[in-house]
Amino acid sequence: MIFIPRKLNFLKNDRFENLNLKAPFLKALSEEGYSSPTPIQNETIPIALQGLDILGMAQTGTGKTAAFSLPILQKLNAIQSPDKFREPRAVILAPTRELAIQINDSLRTYGKYVAVKHTVIFGGVKQGPQVKLLSKGVDIIVATPGRLLDLINQGFCSLNKIQFFVLDEADRMLDMGFIRDVQKIVKILPVKRQTLFFSATMPDSVIKLADTILKSPKKVKVKSTLTPVERISQSVIVIEPQNKLLQLITLLKDKVFESVIVFTKTKHKANRISQKMKAIGIETEAIHSNKSQAARQKALNAFKNGDITILIATDIAARGIDVEAVSHIVNFDMPSTPEDYVHRIGRTARAGASGIAISFCEPSERLKLFRIEKLINFKLEVVKSNLLNPDDILGYNEDTSNKPKVKNHDVNQFENKKYKSSKLATTKGKSALRRYAKKNKLVQQKKKIKNK
Repeated sequence: MIFIPRKLNFLKNDRFENLNLKAPFLKALSEEGYSSPTPIQNETIPIALQGLDILGMAQTGTGKTAAFSLPILQKLNAIQSPDKFREPRAVILAPTRELAIQINDSLRTYGKYVAVKHTVIFGGVKQGPQVKLLSKGVDIIVATPGRLLDLINQGFCSLNKIQFFVLDEADRMLDMGFIRDVQKIVKILPVKRQTLFFSATMPDSVIKLADTILKSPKKVKVKSTLTPVERISQSVIVIEPQNKLLQLITLLKDKVFESVIVFTKTKHKANRISQKMKAIGIETEAIHSNKSQAARQKALNAFKNGDITILIATDIAARGIDVEAVSHIVNFDMPSTPEDYVHRIGRTARAGASGIAISFCEPSERLKLFRIEKLINFKLEVVKSNLLNPDDILGYNEDTSNKPKVKNHDVNQFENKKYKSSKLATTKGKSALRRYAKKNKLVQQKKKIKNK
């Protein structure tokens, strides 16, 4: 399957009114301050309204959610079910809880003037409230694959009447190991349906999955005149691993870093960095899959509201963070794949804004840097490392680990333990000998009685 970018058939100042969207949706868009569609919206919405399958490749932050949400809302609103109880007619799969919540929020925004009910389903929380909402009837389900499959297997959810199926962030879905869950859900869906398939990247594994799900799809790959990657000032600092934390602190002490997301490779490292930042007086929160949903959402809301200006995150959270005012992205650890780099830096430069991305590259990671530059067709500017003196940073040398402190013990503790252990062993040994002797005596007595 080869992607051929579609010729952009829109004028520079095109408007949503020209995309055959109805008045309730135009009103909702206008209230949000949206008047002109993005390229992906301009190409996708007319095709989706025609009922055709779509295979879309678009970078993050291009307005993809509205591109599939608006047509589905409009078509569902046009064919309202006469039954009082509503069975799901559309299902949207997302790889992370944060992205699922974001999509559900978008549906609420765009569909506030129509009577289309929707809900969001994800793991990490009790299923009771989600089951209760499903029992009341919904038109659209936004879900992560694992929890949706659990509720289907328990009989709480049926997909027999699904007319629209959306698979969002398909490449991330495969990276996170959801391929089997997705395939199981697809098998349950009605054969006659409209499928919209979106991915930020298109490796062979994603194309293979698309071939099994889509039927004669229209391929949409829209590259705007100024893509998110091109709106981001990108640089790299080649640095030894032991200096990375001090380099991060040096950067964050600069006031130009107004709203920052720092990406790490592991959950443990995210927690450790967050603890160190708090120790030196910089308020941060860590967000990753080990955090409860309530904690993750609380951290995201605090970041969106400006209560905290620095968020430490792992790649699993990268796709669900939709904050327009992120000024900087810092890759504390180089991403595992070049595609992950694109997803990370895509958290900035959203909604037409610009942004800055800085990556810390260890000398042994130059091959990762080369692969990233090859993918984005851009050579990152190399910036010299500049570190503050750690002695000048209040709280830097404090131990922030959660390890329990070792108590001071008596110097003779081990000798005492050894003595007690040997004494106990000797006592146990004597007891065993006594029991054996007593048992043996009883056996001998029984033999004498028999002989008599």
